[in-house]
Parts: sequence; C-alpha cells; structure tokens
Amino acid sequence: MNQLTKMALEMGPLVLFFAVNATTNLMTATAVFVAATVVALATSYALARAIPVMPLIGGVFVIVFGGLTLYLDDELFIKIKPTIVNLLFASILFGGLAARKLFLKLVLESAFKATDEGWRILTWRWAFFFVFLAVVNEIVWRNFSTDTWVAFKVWGIMPITMVFGMAQVPVLMKHQLPEEEGDKAAS
Repeated sequence: MNQLTKMALEMGPLVLFFAVNATTNLMTATAVFVAATVVALATSYALARAIPVMPLIGGVFVIVFGGLTLYLDDELFIKIKPTIVNLLFASILFGGLAARKLFLKLVLESAFKATDEGWRILTWRWAFFFVFLAVVNEIVWRNFSTDTWVAFKVWGIMPITMVFGMAQVPVLMKHQLPEEEGDKAAS
C-alpha cells in the first residue's frame, strides 16, 4: 500500500469527523467517524492483508467509545477517548521500560535502525508525550466548546505530534546503527 493511501485511510475518518461536526452536530459526526473507521480498517486489511498496530488500536477505541457515545447519547465517551488511548500508549511504553522491553523499537525498527540506548531515550520521550497529549485533551474538552475540541483534535494534535516526531530525529541520528549493523539487527 502506498503512503498516500495509508495516510488517507488513517486521516480520512478524522477529517470526516471534523467536516460533519462543522455542518451538523457531534452525534452525527461520531456516527460518521465510527462508520468511516470501520471502512478504513476493512480497506486497509483488504489492500495489505494486515492492519498496522497503532491504527488498529485507535480504530477499536473509536468504535467502542463512539458506540458508547451514540448508544448512551453522551458526548463524554468520544471526548475522553483520546485521553484513554494516550494514557494506554504511555502505560504500555512505561511498562515496557520497567520490564526492560523496548516496545517502540518493536513497532518502528523496520523503519529506523538505532541502538537500544537510542530506543530507550525515544521510548521515555514518547511515553511522556502521550501523557502530555492526554492532559491537553482533558484541558481542551473540559474548558472549551465542543467545536473547539473537535477542531483541536483534528488540526492541533496532528501538527503537535509531527513537530514532536521531527524533534526526535537528532536522537535517531545520534544513535543510528551503521548500515551493516542495522542489517544484522533486522535479521
């Protein structure tokens, strides 16, 4: 699957969520978000015969929390979903560090070859970043309008995450394995 298709499948449901919320209401937007997520996951599986871990976990949470939002007619569930997902990711990374497992390495080592020390540094940073995202989500949904929260969820979180990810490039560069070692580590 090419990168553009992958990005469309991952971002499409979120963009639809924003667009539908802007023209209708959060409940209708949530229904579209859940349906679009199911379609995106199914399409991803049909094209690649696999669903990447992060979109799968995120998709399951959209379906569960979106379903609860619709079934119970309560916006709370869709609003706390990012908090719970980010705390789950942080807990997995912190738990892995405590158990001396580098889960971030397991997910990303096919794309980046780095020393275990580099992966450890990145894991700490990403774990704290996920906690930061959870806290920011709580602040925004509790203190601002639903429309502001939706806009922040769609247009704030992604740029913040991209900037944070780019800020990690120096760690990857510093701890990058030489080409031969990277190939041996992958075998």
